[in-house]
Amino acid sequence: MEFSGVKRRKPWLIGDQRKASYPHSLQFYLQPPSENISLIEFENLAIDRLKLLKSVENLGVSYVKGTELYQSKLEAEIRRLKFSYRESLEDEYEPRRKDHISHFILRLAYCQSEDLRRWFIQQEMDLLRFRFSILPKDKIQSFLQDSHLHFEAISEEEKNLREQEIIASSTSLGGPKLELEYVYKIPFADALDLFRGRKVYLENGFAYVPLKDIVAIILNEFRAKLSKALALTARSLPAVQSDERLQPLLNHLSHSYIGQDYSIQGNAGKISLDQIDSLSTKSFPPCMRQLHKALRENHHLRHGGRMQYGLFLKGIGLTLEQALQFWKQEFIKGKMDPDKFDKGYSYNIRHSFGKEGKRTDYTPFSCLKIILTNPPSQGDYHGCPFRHSDPELLKQKLQSYKITPGGISQILDLVKGTHYQVACQKYFEMTHNKISQCGQMVFKEPNEKDALAPSGNVKRHIAAAQSQRSGMRPTLPITAQCRVVTTAFSASCLLKQYSRLSSSVQG
Repeated sequence: MEFSGVKRRKPWLIGDQRKASYPHSLQFYLQPPSENISLIEFENLAIDRLKLLKSVENLGVSYVKGTELYQSKLEAEIRRLKFSYRESLEDEYEPRRKDHISHFILRLAYCQSEDLRRWFIQQEMDLLRFRFSILPKDKIQSFLQDSHLHFEAISEEEKNLREQEIIASSTSLGGPKLELEYVYKIPFADALDLFRGRKVYLENGFAYVPLKDIVAIILNEFRAKLSKALALTARSLPAVQSDERLQPLLNHLSHSYIGQDYSIQGNAGKISLDQIDSLSTKSFPPCMRQLHKALRENHHLRHGGRMQYGLFLKGIGLTLEQALQFWKQEFIKGKMDPDKFDKGYSYNIRHSFGKEGKRTDYTPFSCLKIILTNPPSQGDYHGCPFRHSDPELLKQKLQSYKITPGGISQILDLVKGTHYQVACQKYFEMTHNKISQCGQMVFKEPNEKDALAPSGNVKRHIAAAQSQRSGMRPTLPITAQCRVVTTAFSASCLLKQYSRLSSSVQG
């Protein structure tokens, strides 16, 4: 990578040249950028893209995707951040350029682990789904061609010939609707998901897919290409990370919206054992509150509960020595012999802190992991109360937590709609007098709720997490040299590995 002492101008494009650079408001990002940008612009583009993807994620949790409310709020967020979204707007070159370059910058940051890649791909897919949903029908065919998707709309004559079969195979169509709907002839291998769900008509090795259903195929193609591109980018990342001015920026970008690292290195010793009882009622999310209550009442938890609660306590600052003392004292109250605890339970605690076995330093469970895996059985207390509790029992718990009747109704409605994380967020707002801005605060880990709660000494170690969760601009740990530099650098030089690999990605 080379840096020049001369500040270079952006290439000056006019008229048809600008339109040819970015013919559509959405794209598959098949070609990397090849212009020169400054480090300051590099940083600003990356931050804006992160803000956009975070909004996409939070709105997807708070609202049903595809609804009018979801569409309007996401459009407003895209417009606020000045990204491209509609074909009909005048002079869309700058928003589309911003969209293009910022996507490739975040590829560099989010290719570094499987979790990062998964998060990035999901948000980019949701963004593409929204943009495709508002793409004019007369622009769809050219977009497919530019994306190297060889799908063609069939003629009216061919559509009328197979009208009954197509309607019978697609639940989204009815008689009169087919007349206004585009139908695409797609190779069978590209429509396997629709075929698996018996939602498509097949004939002679081709699937006849209505426009409403083709978005699923387009998203699958996009996901496959982006996943492959991220894997290839990860291989070439050392060449980029060798530049000391970019490495801190890329490392911080990759952590800005995945969440604070609640590992023991950052928070060890931040709380005392005496604080846990008061924190459990003031700051813990319901899942951890019920685990703590069960532990105090029964002086024992089964393995699933010990893992979920133990890693949570570790995440909020309990040291290994404190954890051993905490669990031993409680189990002994249940008439367990101290030697039995040392032999049967202390190993697992040390293992979770990375001191035994393969020395993995485990982090707290995410909300999704708690919701989707290892459901509790009779006698268990782990899991998510909003997901795994009977509605009547959940109502009683919320009443005991002093939630108002109106608040309980709101939470139960969210639970009924399977919006468990949003229900937990609503609980937090009601118990801490915090009102989240639309799309700006959706929790993904139980530790985030504890971190945001004001709890004496604990709030010092969560100040950074609070600023990130509240939607504030993340502060990037760039060196002073990076902050003041005004020289331009070549994006094509930075992304040289993309150019080398782009042809294989397209394949």
